Amino acid sequence: MLVIEKQTYDAIVAHARKDHPDEACGVVAGAEGSDRATRFIPMLNAAMSPTFYEFDSGDLLRLYKEMGERDEEPVVIYHSHTATEAYPSRTDINLAQEPGAHYVLVSTRDGADSPAYDGPVEFRSYRIVDGEVTEEEVRVVGSYTAVSIANGPEGED
Repeated sequence: MLVIEKQTYDAIVAHARKDHPDEACGVVAGAEGSDRATRFIPMLNAAMSPTFYEFDSGDLLRLYKEMGERDEEPVVIYHSHTATEAYPSRTDINLAQEPGAHYVLVSTRDGADSPAYDGPVEFRSYRIVDGEVTEEEVRVVGSYTAVSIANGPEGED
């Protein structure tokens, strides 16, 4: 299950709407081993395409170096689909190289003909390991602190 703070959920959706009709992409980093997505990092879609996303290789290298220095890892890797459902394409599956990450897809397909889109979106999360896609539940919370208190000292869900 992906547990994500509402502020981060809203930021991902806002990025998908802002970049529409091109696909948006980015990462939400968190402390290594925590599974808590805490640092929202919108990235530029170097492909600038409505049907494909690509992280700029220099930006991605800098991001991974920075995450290493901060003892972080990519907890969420997200992108949008502008004309199709929020389900990983064959290309998305082939590019998935982080088995511990939650792969979030946001579909803005209801606004496919719009230059700017502010309508409803589809927000779904997947685990992609060795080419196998497993959809997981998404739980949006006010804060991780509230989840930790509600679930005891370990903060387990």
